[in-house]
Parts: sequence; C-alpha cells; structure tokens
Amino acid sequence: MFMSKYTITNKTLRNIGVIDAAREVILNSPLIPAWEAKFRKEAMERFVHHGTHLEGNQLSFEEAQQVLDGQEVMARDRDIQEVINYRNVLKFIDTIASKIGSNNPYILTVETILEVHRLTVERVVHPEQSGKFRVRQVVIKNSKTGQISYTPPPAAEVPYLIEDLVNWINSGQSKDLHPVIKAGIIHYELARIHPFVDGNGRTCRAIATLIMFLEGYDIRKLFSLEEYFDANPMNYYTTLQAVSNQLVLDSYERDLTPWVDYFIEGVAIELNKIKERVRRISLDSHVKDRLGEQVELNERQMLIMEFLHRHKRMQNKDFRKIFPDYSDDTVLREIKFLKQKGLVKKQGGTKNAVYMLK
Repeated sequence: MFMSKYTITNKTLRNIGVIDAAREVILNSPLIPAWEAKFRKEAMERFVHHGTHLEGNQLSFEEAQQVLDGQEVMARDRDIQEVINYRNVLKFIDTIASKIGSNNPYILTVETILEVHRLTVERVVHPEQSGKFRVRQVVIKNSKTGQISYTPPPAAEVPYLIEDLVNWINSGQSKDLHPVIKAGIIHYELARIHPFVDGNGRTCRAIATLIMFLEGYDIRKLFSLEEYFDANPMNYYTTLQAVSNQLVLDSYERDLTPWVDYFIEGVAIELNKIKERVRRISLDSHVKDRLGEQVELNERQMLIMEFLHRHKRMQNKDFRKIFPDYSDDTVLREIKFLKQKGLVKKQGGTKNAVYMLK
C-alpha cells in the first residue's frame, strides 16, 4: 500500500494550531454577515481565477468574474472555457460534500478523480484524453529554458499508482491523519504521478480541496487555497519538483516534509485571513449562548459593532464619522435592532445617549 514519509516539524505544528484556531473562530462566530453568500461568491471567484491563472490562463480577475457572471468577454476560447470548467469542478465538490454525513461516510473512488479531471478539461482537450489516464510518457519542461524539470512515472504504472493512493485514502491509516496533512499528501502524490496529459494541477488541487471539505475543513466555503499558490507560482512548482526530484531508490522514500510544511502554511495563511474578517464582527462565545442562535447583521450593523469593539462607546456625534451618507434616524434604527438582540445597551437621554456593548 502507498506510504508517505515526512516529519512533523515545529513549523507544521504551529500552523496546524493556527488552522484549527481559525476554524473554530469562523465556525462558531456568534455574529455572521447577512451577505455571507457574497463572501462565498468572492471565494469561488478567487478559487476559479487563481486556479486557472496558475496554469497559464490569461484572463484577469475582473474578466474571470465577468465570465462567471455570464457576461461576454473578448478572450481566447480556451481561457474562457477553463474558467467555466473550474467553476463546474467546485460545484461538483460542493455536491459531494453536501451529501456526506456522519452516518454516510464518503469513500473516494478512482471514478471521482476521473470525473474531476473530465470537468476540468471539458472542451479543452480531445475527448479521448478527457477523464482518462494518459497512455504515453510525458515530461515537464521549464517553459523558459526548455529543459526537462521532471519526468513522471511511466503511463503503464498510472492506474496502479492511483488505485494504491485511493486505497490508502480510504484506509484506517489515513483516517488517523489531520485532514490538512492528508490533503497536502494527496495533492503532492497526484502531482507526482501526473496521471493525465493535461489538467493535472487543477485536478490534484481540486481533490485536495474535496478531502478538506469532506472532513469538516470547508470553513463555510469562504477561503481559496488557490490564491496562496498563485501568489508565488515559482515557489509552488519548485517545492513540488524539489521533492519529486530527490534521488531515492523507491518513490515512497521521498521526504515530503518541505511540501507538507509549504502546503499547511498556505492553509494557515488563507484561513487566518478569513478569521480576521469574521473576528472584526464577532463577540466572545458567551454571546452565542445568550442569544441562542447566530444573528445575521447587515453592513451598517456590522460597522456599528466594529466601532464599539474599537472605541468601547458611541455617541450621536460619532454617527457622521461612521455613516457620512446616512441620516441619524437610519443609524438609530440599526442601533435599535442591536439593542433588541441584546448586543448593545444605551445610557442617558436621546441627545446625550451613550451606546456600549452589552
């Protein structure tokens, strides 16, 4: 069976701590934005754009957004189709994750990997290569020098290597791993095997994302790991290739530690970004217990809560600082809502009122 060799470094432990702490803050935030759907849409757009841009797609972020919104964009057909395809991949992942529960565990199959690839390259590669393992040897070259930077395993070995990996993913040995470590190992191994002629990078990142989603690390689908990779593509590819090009007698002797550290750091960075967005409007955990439920806040209500978190108190004269374009009556209506929910209290008369967190 597939085996992986790596060391849990202090850096890994530190970042796992950051990941789990951020996850708890995000999932248990007592206050959530009413426009969480907007945040998810933004995360989907980042996932799709950065995931395709990393592989050479020439669309800008704005152009990718327009494609996803169904608008017409003057660009290469391939670039447009890749963006549409990767959105379909994310929808497929969401569909699978939404059907899984504690009484209905998901078993990853070879067919799932093939379907993710088919969706990734639909109408981009020849149908005979879509959702099917490669049948010839391929090499990875440096786009600038033309030098071969990595030679994947022979095509004849691909089906057996993938089956071995899938068996490991579904084994008891794999279930003992932290989900993010597992996702990182799966990402690396799929990239190393390079099972397809085209679309390998997007497929292995999508499968790694699926694994995290299935094990409770979808984090309300608000983050995009693709953004971390695309921020420094050279670092992404050189880290993968440095591990793959280690001189070892057996592929399972490769030390994955540099890649595992890099992957987990990326998850920590991206989740911490989302945690900070949520933290700005979150109160301590006792608020959720008192309210008995999560409370959705609109944008103005969030700004009021943020102001009170920073300054501890608010008076009528502060309204203009926060809402220069809204009347006092509008602001007072938002404060009234927060008072009714037990989040804000008022001291003093109307003109000299002081508002504070309750």
